[in-house]
Amino acid sequence: MNNIVTAQELKTKGMSALNERAKKFSETFITIHGEKSFAVLTMDQYNYLRECELDAALKESEADLAKGKFKVKSVEKHIKDLKNV
Repeated sequence: MNNIVTAQELKTKGMSALNERAKKFSETFITIHGEKSFAVLTMDQYNYLRECELDAALKESEADLAKGKFKVKSVEKHIKDLKNV
C-alpha cells in the first residue's frame, strides 16, 4: 500500500481509505485524473508543520527587531495604515 488515494477510491471507501494509510504514513495524497491534488496530514504532522511555521515567523521577527526594522505607533495609527493598504 502506498500513500496515494484516488478520488474514486475516496468516493467509494470514504474515510476508511484515509484511515488505512494514516496508520502507515504521516501524509496521504489524493489524486484526481492521476494528478496529486490534495494532501491529507495526520494531526501530529499538521501540528509539527504549524510549529515550524510559527518558529520561522518568530525568528524572522527577532531578526527584524535586531536590525531595527520596526516602527512604533499607536493602535489607531496602525489600524488606519492597515485600512489604507
